[in-house]
Amino acid sequence: MIKVDLITGFLGSGKTTFLKKYARHFMNQGLRVGILENDYGAVNVDMLLLNELRGENCELEMVAGGADFDTHKRRFKTKLIAMAMSGYDRVIIEPSGIFDVDEFFDTLRDEPLDKWYEIGNVIAIVDAALEENLSESDDYYLASQIANAGMIILSKTNLTDQAHIDSTLSHIERACQMAKLKKDVRKIAFIKDWDRLENKDYEQIANASFAMSSYVKKISQDDNSYKTLYFMELGLKKAAIKELVSSLMTDESFGNVLRIKGFFNEDDKWYQLNATKSVSDISQIAVGQEVFIVIGDHLNESLIKDYISRLQ
Repeated sequence: MIKVDLITGFLGSGKTTFLKKYARHFMNQGLRVGILENDYGAVNVDMLLLNELRGENCELEMVAGGADFDTHKRRFKTKLIAMAMSGYDRVIIEPSGIFDVDEFFDTLRDEPLDKWYEIGNVIAIVDAALEENLSESDDYYLASQIANAGMIILSKTNLTDQAHIDSTLSHIERACQMAKLKKDVRKIAFIKDWDRLENKDYEQIANASFAMSSYVKKISQDDNSYKTLYFMELGLKKAAIKELVSSLMTDESFGNVLRIKGFFNEDDKWYQLNATKSVSDISQIAVGQEVFIVIGDHLNESLIKDYISRLQ
């Protein structure tokens, strides 16, 4: 049977960065890896970020969009059926940052997938410097993604200190308590600078397994207040992009902006944008697609559009 892992985590936690490292661990062993990007959005920027992995031992697949949750779930199952015929030794799924983990378990238990796939690991990625003032809905999503994890891996530990790490673990514990989730957070937390991960670390992670845990679920995919806005071919350069990101992240009149990502071109060079409330990064990349994506809670779409038009 094909082992399938789920790499989940809150928006901007570093799922894609970890996935690249995790997939390379299996590829270096000669295993053939299939990566499935499972996203509700119409444009999947992470596919471009993972493109460097494509080759004889790795292929990228994608499920995107859907008129509603049920349509998306059917597309997810159909894609997994096709991937089962492709000769992969390991399948790794990276969903949207806003994702109900129950979809993963429910789908893999359906026929005929239950005959082809074996659930390997559920790994939750959490920013070591997790924002303290998350909304109640954010904390419920955080708890839901921790609920079934066999391991919680803290990201960006090299950018924070032990006090922030302890604060983040305490925050996760409070979120679990709010959702009436009984979880020994500190027992399953993996804390190490990702640039220093060794084979023994990846072996430990690759055997993390998963947990079947009950928790209070108050938010569904169909009634949540999160929204993803896509802006194509804006033509903005680096200075304007920086101003736009700073304004959207700090001015509450735009809504609660949690993540901004995308690509832009300047002087025939492609740049990748990745921003959260705590970190904003612009770095050069080989290839891109001119898109600016804003993800958040109760976004004021018209106000954001007006502000962007003033910068163009």
